[in-house]
Amino acid sequence: MTEDWRHGGFGLYLHWPFCAAKCPYCDFNSHVSHDVDQAAWREAFLREIDRYAELTQGRVLNSVFFGGGTPSLMPPETVQAILDRVRHHWVLANDLEVTLEANPGSVEAGRFAGYAAAGVDRVSMGIQALNDVDLRRLGRIHSAREAQAAFDVARAQFDRVSFDLIYARQDQTLADWSHELSQALTMAVDHLSLYQLTIEPGTAFGARFDAGGLKGLPPDDLAVDMYEATQELCEAAGMPAYEVSNHAAKGAESRHNLIYWRHGDYIGIGPGAHGRLTLNSVRWATEAYAHPTAWLTRSDNGLTEKPRNMIPLKEQAGEYLMMGLRITDGIDLMRYEALADAPLDRTKIADLTALGMVETRGHILAATRSGRMVLNAVITELLPD
Repeated sequence: MTEDWRHGGFGLYLHWPFCAAKCPYCDFNSHVSHDVDQAAWREAFLREIDRYAELTQGRVLNSVFFGGGTPSLMPPETVQAILDRVRHHWVLANDLEVTLEANPGSVEAGRFAGYAAAGVDRVSMGIQALNDVDLRRLGRIHSAREAQAAFDVARAQFDRVSFDLIYARQDQTLADWSHELSQALTMAVDHLSLYQLTIEPGTAFGARFDAGGLKGLPPDDLAVDMYEATQELCEAAGMPAYEVSNHAAKGAESRHNLIYWRHGDYIGIGPGAHGRLTLNSVRWATEAYAHPTAWLTRSDNGLTEKPRNMIPLKEQAGEYLMMGLRITDGIDLMRYEALADAPLDRTKIADLTALGMVETRGHILAATRSGRMVLNAVITELLPD
């Protein structure tokens, strides 16, 4: 039998944990450090690539993603060395996608030219807002003018450029967001990631919110209106949603992120990186130690991973459902049944269909626009007790 991960593809994620500043809303594993031993980190990444390549010989690699943190703080020489090692170990898909995340404050024309020469073909920029007042509120260290300049630099080097914006910010009105998104759509190349501001525990915003701060956050009904406006404006511009928070022109979807949402296999390298790997027909969840110093030290002996957890088939089915309903493509009910050894409850599907939350297209089950807006509730209803 074909191993299930092959339906989703195979990717490599590399986590660069360092940032120039820590954003108050961010709950990613990122650290501010002005003294990074670049050579040591480069060698650690290469050792980890060698180690995982031994486990995955013969696979075709569909994507490489440099995330963080701020990977655009990496020297181009490090990116070059990593991609050279990747080419050495794996067969590369004809449409291999190599993405690098960047923050506007870390963009330099020469550095971006170096990334392009190394093989990066897609950049994802964390712009987050297009006015200086909100950028300061979000703790960003760049201005709107610097964001535009950085975007222009990236656009000159790469055919594929995406950027992120956050909406439902403090004191933001529906008119404010509609105007800003319209401006963003005039800049956009082929992809936008549009996230509603979420107050995460353990972040500076989380502490501020718990203490009664962060006044002026939009109420839920206004946030819903902003979501609806987002769908309408992006669809009219030819960049409809293909995932809850991601919009793209046809064919410009993030191939790497689709591996996650389609329940493929992916290697996670770097502090705190997660992975999913099928080895000898058993699927494992991997997680690296999060603290950069601990991870770097452990990389000397290939001990960067916490103990792996085997994922039972029914749990895999649940992951497939939860991730696959995020995308407009939906899930294959036959694939779900093969993993779960039981079909989804057809009565529940019928009830959700009647409510306009899901739709079926042959053996495909997908959440509707309304369903994606309350996706957690839809998933909870569908998952077996």
